[in-house]
Amino acid sequence: MLAAMILSAGSSSRMGRPKALLPYREGTFLEHLIQATRHPRIGVTRIVLGAGADEIRTIAKLDASMVVLNPDWQQGQLSSICAGLRSLEGIETDGMILCPVDHPLVSATLVSNLIEQFYANDKLIVLPVYNSRRGHPVIFSSALYEELLAAPSDKGARAVVWAHSADLLEVPTSEEGVILNINNPDMLRDAIGPAGQ
Repeated sequence: MLAAMILSAGSSSRMGRPKALLPYREGTFLEHLIQATRHPRIGVTRIVLGAGADEIRTIAKLDASMVVLNPDWQQGQLSSICAGLRSLEGIETDGMILCPVDHPLVSATLVSNLIEQFYANDKLIVLPVYNSRRGHPVIFSSALYEELLAAPSDKGARAVVWAHSADLLEVPTSEEGVILNINNPDMLRDAIGPAGQ
């Protein structure tokens, strides 16, 4: 099985409010990613929180078993990945699908396709590509967990991706959302409109 790891620990300073709670369709960014990663091959979900953790946990009504608190969230995304990985100790997983909350515009169909490709191909990393640009979410094999935990903080998970270019599968997609990093109100409006639709 895989673990779904949703990263939502940043301060959202440019957005002005937690990205996890931004409206999208019938719910929020976070709720959409939780739904999109519901799949028979995903056996455990971890939501890594940091800044605004209490607000997000309360408003989103998150199951305590899903929540991982990252006290070092100010050190960047890699610290959240490491916190999430440490929470998986003792749980047998084939890998994890990494979903940053600021890349919410992905479908369950895309997630399912990435998972299918991960299990059908002998690759350590599987990621979507839109118009020759790599995006999110990314699946990392459990064989790479130790490398992710030891990755340099200034390069983060990218260092692991670069180190395994021969063991990486790019999956073409027509979903532009895989490359949309929504970090401020203008980007939010451009991507989904003023009402979160």
